[in-house]
Amino acid sequence: MSEARIAAGVEYDGGGFFGWQRQRQSPTVQECLEQALSNVADQPIEVVCSGRTDTGVHARCQVVHFDTCARRSERSWVLGANTHLPQGITLLWTRPVDDDFHARYSARRRHYRYRIINRWVRPAIGRDQLAWVRKPLDALAMHRAAQALIGEHDFSSFRAVGCQSKSPRRRVESVAVCRLDQEVRIDISANAFLYHMVRNIAGSLIAVGCGERDPAWVAEVLEARDRTVAGITAPAAGLCLLGPEYPDFPGLPIDQPVAFPATTDSQ
Repeated sequence: MSEARIAAGVEYDGGGFFGWQRQRQSPTVQECLEQALSNVADQPIEVVCSGRTDTGVHARCQVVHFDTCARRSERSWVLGANTHLPQGITLLWTRPVDDDFHARYSARRRHYRYRIINRWVRPAIGRDQLAWVRKPLDALAMHRAAQALIGEHDFSSFRAVGCQSKSPRRRVESVAVCRLDQEVRIDISANAFLYHMVRNIAGSLIAVGCGERDPAWVAEVLEARDRTVAGITAPAAGLCLLGPEYPDFPGLPIDQPVAFPATTDSQ
């Protein structure tokens, strides 16, 4: 039987995993997902993701694709895989796609959100999904500072030392900082991101929000192309991949899982 390509959406809490990518340290999200899908397919499955996430980083809808000879309904892939997945990972949906779909290379942009609980006492509820900053943050100043990042630039100042990307140039399409009661959110969209790029940007914007730096400083950091002049790397817990965007494949339910009817499909 010929192979078919399947796209899938995956939600995970990164707190209990050593990042996305399969490696010597275990468990990883990729490792767990491939094991679960392999059990459903009765054959080895390898997945390709839209973009790797670091240890402790979450995903609302990571998109992957895999090729398989196994024939299963969309419902059976989802229910079968979730039976074998740990509680921190959920398969949201699957879709058959054409062979020219690629989870990474077909994505035109990625969307991330960085969440900060901004109060003088530490959080108890949701503490693994938020960064905590004691000092009051000026979200408006952070927003003004962040606008310097929009456009195509050399983001070396926000690139981790271990980044393996061949080029530091990325195109940031939008950055917005807003306050919702005690929570400050940083939403950023780009064609792609460098290793630790969002967390390093968040660390620099936090320095602005605390009043330690002027909003114009972020533009100076960007221009310097030097990681040592930027702010700290913000904690991983606050970062979540909201999802990639595939304008050439509009049928993918990136924003929400599919509501299946309450019938039992045979595998």
